[in-house]
Amino acid sequence: MLWKGRRESGNVEDRRGISGKGIAVGGGATAIIVIALKLLFGGDINMQDISSLTQGSAGAQTEMTSEQQKALDERAQFVKVVLADTEDVWNGIFKQNGMTYQVPSLVLFSDATESACGSASSQSGPFYCPGDQKVYIDLTFYNDLREKFGARGGDFAQAYVIAHEIGHHIQYLLGFTDKMDKLRGSLSEEEYNRYSVCLELQADFFAGLWGHFEQGKGYLEKDDLADALNAAQIIGDDNLQKASQGYVTPESFTHGSSEQRMYWLKKGFDTGDLKQCDTFKAAGLSLQ
Repeated sequence: MLWKGRRESGNVEDRRGISGKGIAVGGGATAIIVIALKLLFGGDINMQDISSLTQGSAGAQTEMTSEQQKALDERAQFVKVVLADTEDVWNGIFKQNGMTYQVPSLVLFSDATESACGSASSQSGPFYCPGDQKVYIDLTFYNDLREKFGARGGDFAQAYVIAHEIGHHIQYLLGFTDKMDKLRGSLSEEEYNRYSVCLELQADFFAGLWGHFEQGKGYLEKDDLADALNAAQIIGDDNLQKASQGYVTPESFTHGSSEQRMYWLKKGFDTGDLKQCDTFKAAGLSLQ
């Protein structure tokens, strides 16, 4: 992905180096996988999950080398460019549909921070909080995506993470988030999970739709889409469940299978058509 030297968003709040409250950092690979199942790429934020997995873990932090800090600073610059691109694309799409796009903010943090949705640690993965309309990300997540989950490198795969979270902001603006909240108390956990999967797949579609316009502007390179699809495959519920428990329980999926995530990401990328975003209808569900 060609990103250097391009416009950077000014809607970024850099909290790196500012400690959050009430979060023990640690927990190891098991905690990361379990948290990923529920929170990775914008899932429901349940801080009890985090505290139960991190309780009693050592909170000692490792000092970064100057090279590591330089790499993170470059990632921060990259995030600002990607956020700027999402602003441009979604401003245009909303305008074409007679709407005004409300630009979200993105918070960079290290270790732990506070949001309108509660406290969060780096182990919670990137997430979107509708309470303050902000995306939160600890840049070390990208190392986990590659080293702990085995995803391939590539800038566009990392951009997919941000675009997916922005997808949750789009859902908030279009009213999908409120409709989901109203359903929560009237459905069983298994039934609600089916809707949750559709919500996450729709965010994948929105990420792909953004990628469609990135490609149209000539910013993507040969293997970029393949890298993003690889990331989507890696964080499918079935793949993560196999890694964490050795078997798959589809009724507990909250984000979708690897095949589903890849399908909807590519559909958004191929079509660039907002009208094809109804993952609920495709699953035989109605979101009233």
